[in-house]
Amino acid sequence: MKQFRERQTKTAVSAAPFRAISRGVSQPGEVPVGTGAVEASSVSGDLIEQLRVLEEMKSAITALQARVAVAFDLAQRAEQAEAGVPVSERGSGVGAQVALARRESPNRGSRLLGLAKALVLEMPRTLAALKSGQLNEWRATLLVKETACLSVEDRCAVDEELAPDTGTFEGKGDKAIVAAAKAAAYRRDPRSVVGRASRAAAERMVSLRPAPDTMTYLTALLPVAQGVAVYAALCQAADSARSSGDAGSGVVPTRGQVMADTLVERVTGTPGGISGINLDLVMTDRTLFQGDSEPARLKGYGIVPAEWGREIVGPGQTATPKPTAPQGQTATLEQTATLRQAAANPASGRGRTGKDHARKPDTELTVWLRRLYTAPASGELLSMDSKARLFPTRLRRFIETRDDTCRMPYCDAPIRHIDHVVPWRSGGKTNLANGAGLCEACNHTKENPGWTSKTVHADVHGGTHTLKISTPTGHSYQSKAPPLPGHRPSRT
Repeated sequence: MKQFRERQTKTAVSAAPFRAISRGVSQPGEVPVGTGAVEASSVSGDLIEQLRVLEEMKSAITALQARVAVAFDLAQRAEQAEAGVPVSERGSGVGAQVALARRESPNRGSRLLGLAKALVLEMPRTLAALKSGQLNEWRATLLVKETACLSVEDRCAVDEELAPDTGTFEGKGDKAIVAAAKAAAYRRDPRSVVGRASRAAAERMVSLRPAPDTMTYLTALLPVAQGVAVYAALCQAADSARSSGDAGSGVVPTRGQVMADTLVERVTGTPGGISGINLDLVMTDRTLFQGDSEPARLKGYGIVPAEWGREIVGPGQTATPKPTAPQGQTATLEQTATLRQAAANPASGRGRTGKDHARKPDTELTVWLRRLYTAPASGELLSMDSKARLFPTRLRRFIETRDDTCRMPYCDAPIRHIDHVVPWRSGGKTNLANGAGLCEACNHTKENPGWTSKTVHADVHGGTHTLKISTPTGHSYQSKAPPLPGHRPSRT
């Protein structure tokens, strides 16, 4: 314990000169330590001071990034004008380039560019407060967001009224900052603020994002009247169910559980929530049949525990003979099963289109197993070719399983488009190697002038499907397909 404390003290002492450097004060080669021992209060004080200085530096760097982003936007627009790009299309792809440079998703990059423009061009005093460290990036974002409905002139006037660079918000929390910005915006232009509220209904949406322990957050953004009505209906259903009780189960669900179950049942039409819907679950044959602990992957969610995957497939699984690869194939040592859950209808025969499907009946649904062969060294799926311009259904599903989410670097949005890496018009083939799953925004971005993409030769990266994406500035970024369950990449 004594040695541990001495190491802590030495670390703090060696970091202490940073405060003097950041404050612009020259410091000697050594920190005076008196008799050789640093007082605990002095060390703690220096550490807190360093945290404060680092936070101020972060804010100052954010302000500088905003200026650089705006300058880059102007430069790109000028270059696009010289290249003859129509006025309505100038600036396309700038947000995506900002995102790549900052290692953020394209959506986040566009929002960061919008924030930068507002601060630099319309809210100079908020930018000054950010530069001096009086505001951090999040609180500057709150001020920009609450004044977004105003004209440029009114926004500048609100920025002047609030004067964040004079210490107006010193010691204030987020709610106080938002309230002050809202009040100032309403005083300048009440009609715009009211109009913003009326237009907000157009932004209604439903989203899904992963939660810990194989749970998800299903979120609905609704107008207040509809949102309150939905919640009231769920509350009423829960209260009614709990008052009637359930003598058979012996376990009384909580109010929140009943509300969640009611929501699922009313939306899907079935108590279990699965009816005529496909759930793609990828797992190794060892996980499915031999009780292996290798995690599985659920489309739209991510990694899930092996035991959970087996429970979703259903009880009563029995081992089946391991298939062997067709003669001539070199990468077929690992079997991966993809689960498709559909409404039980044995007579329909839907989905039974080959020897690779095995029917597992259940009381409520039918489970289909589809074998996907992967390369033993890289875990990459084997290729399929097509002479058509559009990707066939089976090949599209193949690519969706391989890529999982959008292949643009730092973007993890759901796949919406299966597109050619090298465009079909440029001689690109419709096959697995030249196909990539992209979200809608990223697919449109890569069609802008100056953007190029190609597939890096598989041997260079151990067989993993790798894309090289180049931007108009000449910067290049790589994107590798995520490993499938059961593959452990080599670190050599």
